[in-house]
Amino acid sequence: MSATTALHLAAEIGGPPQYDARHYVELARLAERGALDFVTLGDSFARPGLDALAVLSRVAPATRRIGLVPTVTTTHTEPFHVSSAVATLDWVSRGRAGWNAEVSTTEAEARLFGRRSAEPAAELWREAGETADVSARLWDSWEDGAEIRDVATGRFIDRDKLHHVDFEGATFTVRGPAIVPRPPQGHPVTVIDGTGGPSQEAAARHADVVLVRATAPEQAAGIRADVRRRAAAYGRHPDSLRVLVALTVDLGDAETAPEPGLESGPPLAAGGSYYRGGPVDLAELIARWHRAGAVDGFHLTPITPERDLERIVNGTVALLQHRSLFRTFYPGGTLREHLGLARPENRYALAEGRA
Repeated sequence: MSATTALHLAAEIGGPPQYDARHYVELARLAERGALDFVTLGDSFARPGLDALAVLSRVAPATRRIGLVPTVTTTHTEPFHVSSAVATLDWVSRGRAGWNAEVSTTEAEARLFGRRSAEPAAELWREAGETADVSARLWDSWEDGAEIRDVATGRFIDRDKLHHVDFEGATFTVRGPAIVPRPPQGHPVTVIDGTGGPSQEAAARHADVVLVRATAPEQAAGIRADVRRRAAAYGRHPDSLRVLVALTVDLGDAETAPEPGLESGPPLAAGGSYYRGGPVDLAELIARWHRAGAVDGFHLTPITPERDLERIVNGTVALLQHRSLFRTFYPGGTLREHLGLARPENRYALAEGRA
């Protein structure tokens, strides 16, 4: 990766549960002022709080450009409903939606639903990959232009442009077609944490954005190269995905120098990389790693969203923009455009020679 490759930045806006939508709207607008590619909102069946996808559907009309990526747990969730909900977010945001696929591994979470027991992570990530696969097929099940809406003839849809997906996975089957027309982006952006373990293959095969954890640029470069190699083995072009380093940041003391190495930061429950220091030094770290060709960008999780996101945007990002290392405006309107990713062709239109 050359030093001139665009830098991509994203941020998490979750934290302790909040029950006022204005909290998330304000954080998303703050990130948008910094021209960040997207914000994520974590979610889990293991903790109380609002549904992330529903919250970002509320945030969508209150923002204009920033991408919106909720965590969506594929375990215990019907794939058809996942596909429909993410497509709906893409419509209400006018093409700014993504989803961060996650799995649920504990018996306590399984008991909430009472359908099945907890299963090994490898099996659940295999199912998550199949959910990503069938979701893409459902998004394609309406070709572009399938809606006619001709009042004079009474025709609402061109049935030749509507398709059954007839998907059969290990734990579910989906016939389709979708009930939501093809999303504005064709496929909303799929994000998967592919640092290691069972999620790696699902990330390489299905993700548009892969989150990884590393404590040094050389390690990040090695992980990125491995992700791209795995994607190529599945017949994908390596340039069709973005690899972002996931970094938890604590900017509580803007005047404090960063820890001597990311390795020295306190251990995190998720096993993630940790940065503690000031906004200027964070900008230096981001610039150094990106210039070295180690990463496509960073996904930053503030320890305290209200405090640290403001320092990220008005400190770190502002400095990167001043040095012409990060954009000052959005060149397009969709999340795929922010990330430099093409809108996917419709597989059914391609098969029938209409693409």
